[in-house]
Formats: sequence, C-alpha cells, structure tokens
Amino acid sequence: RQAGHAVRMIAIAGIEFPCLRSQDEWTHGTLPPQLQGSQEAIGWADHLVIVYPLWLGDVPALLKAFLEQIARPGFAFTPGSGYPAPGPLKGKSARLIVTMGMPALVYRWYFLQHSLTSLKRNVLQLIGIRPVRETIIGMIETTNHRRWLDRIRALGKAAR
Repeated sequence: RQAGHAVRMIAIAGIEFPCLRSQDEWTHGTLPPQLQGSQEAIGWADHLVIVYPLWLGDVPALLKAFLEQIARPGFAFTPGSGYPAPGPLKGKSARLIVTMGMPALVYRWYFLQHSLTSLKRNVLQLIGIRPVRETIIGMIETTNHRRWLDRIRALGKAAR
C-alpha cells in the first residue's frame, strides 16, 4: 500500500468453510458463500502473495482446503479439456513466502523444498499463474524479523 499498490487481504484462518470430500463436490458443487469474496479478490488481483508456515513438512491443511474450494472448474481453469487448461487466472503472478523452524538451506537442498515446489508447480503454475517466485524464511523463532520485513517490503515496492 505504501508503494501505491491496491491490496486486498484474505485471512484464511478467520474464515469458517467446509472441506471438500469428493471430486463430485469439487466439480459440481457450489462455492460456499463465505468464500465468494475471497474468490472475487483473487480474480481481481494481478499478483498474489501467499504467506504460510511449513507444517509437518507441508502446506497447512487449511490453506490446502481453501485452495481446493477456490480453484474450481470455470474459475481456476477451463473445464472439459480433459487436463486442466489455464482459465481466468492465467497471466497473474505470485510470490510464496514460507516460514519454518529449520534453516532454509536445509529445506531447499536436503528436502528439495518439496511442498513449496508442489504448490508452485502442481497448483499455481498448472492453472496459469506465472511467474511464481518464492521467499523462504528459515529459523523463524530466532531470525531477525525486522530484516525480513524490510526485505518483504522492498519486494512489495517492486513491480510484479
């Protein structure tokens, strides 16, 4: 906002919504009303910033459930092609910011940043969101938070 960008924020943890339990629900069900504003905000945005902690080596279940609800046929990709073809979200960009207790270097090289790569490639890039850049903040309990916040603010000032 300080750099002049229009911003809409979604606090997923504050939204009560059901988890999808079948492909039929995802394909033919309707988006819960409490997520319609979130889907509209994502459709409106040119750039998405997703911030999450690494939990048990993966994306938190609530974030995954949110993305499953939001990324329905017709919104995230063109249905009926047999393989998800990018739809209305094509052309947007994203930044993933992941916090974790382990050193970022260990996550990148030993664990091959598995969950981050999965979210990036198997969800965001699959539906046409490109480029997807990443910021990994390791040792979150002991890191210099001010330094990281300054770096993230600088990213926010930069164009896409």
